[in-house]
Formats: sequence, C-alpha cells, structure tokens
Amino acid sequence: MERFFRRLIDLVEWWAVLLLVLMVAVVSLGVFFRYALQAALVWYDEFASYLLVWLTFYGAIVASYRKRHIGFEVVVNGLPPQTRRIIDSISECFVLGFQVVLFWYGWLLVQKMGDESAISLPWVKMGWVYSVLPIAGGLMLLISLMRLAGIAFAPGRERGEEAAWSGSSSE
Repeated sequence: MERFFRRLIDLVEWWAVLLLVLMVAVVSLGVFFRYALQAALVWYDEFASYLLVWLTFYGAIVASYRKRHIGFEVVVNGLPPQTRRIIDSISECFVLGFQVVLFWYGWLLVQKMGDESAISLPWVKMGWVYSVLPIAGGLMLLISLMRLAGIAFAPGRERGEEAAWSGSSSE
C-alpha cells in the first residue's frame, strides 16, 4: 500500500510540475501578446489564476506526504517518545479535521457550482476548477489517516530520530 501511495504522490508531483510549466507558458504568452503585439488576451490572467490554485493544492498534497509543512520539530523532537507520540496524535487529528472539512465542503462546492462557466473561458466549467478541493482534501485525508495509523501502531521513535530538513529539494 505504501509503495502504491508513494507512486501516486510522485505522479501528483509531476502533475504539479506540468501545471507550473503551463502557468509560466500562459503568463509568458499573455505578456508577449500584451507588450509585443499590443493585443491583450482576455483569458490568460483568469486561466493562470486557476493554474496557480491547482498548483498550490497539488503541491500541498506532495508537501503533506513528505512532511514539509510548517511544524515545531525542534520542540517536539526534544520530548520523550511517549509525549511526542501524544503530541503527534493530537496534531494529526487537527490536520485530519481540516482535511475532512476541505474534502466535504469542496465536494459541496463542486456539486453546487459544477455547471457554471468561467467568465472569460466559457468552455471551462467551474466544477473542473473546484474539483481540486475534494481531490486534494481526499488525498491529504488519506495521508493523515496513514500517518495516524503509523503513530498508533508503530513503535515509539527515539529522540531526534528524524533528521531536520536542510531545505534541499533533492532530499
């Protein structure tokens, strides 16, 4: 299961890279048309905004899986293993609660606004745009559930067992 999920996250990461490349291309195209051809594209900024939202949420999935979100590791890693396990459980329950809200209300938003069209792109349905909310919420919900299961059933880690992230993307 872990191996499948790791491959899924790798796929999500490549999707986020594709979204970034597409966003750069759309913005560059919009700038070129506006300043070189003196003919502004009416749709590029709205489309780039949607791409940015998608990039943010799909990137958050990858960051969540790789434990790259903001945390207090220095404080928590200094605690005894049993206390750390309790703190990790409480923290992950809060994260899980947020993911449930994101998934549920994202799903409701897709249902309610799914047939609406984007302003400058009438062929783009808002259901497609908003679909990132339940998808991201659902995937991060699964990540949180796996992490809670790991906390509950894995033996306690020793102090400082997890190395701090150096900031390098190659880790």
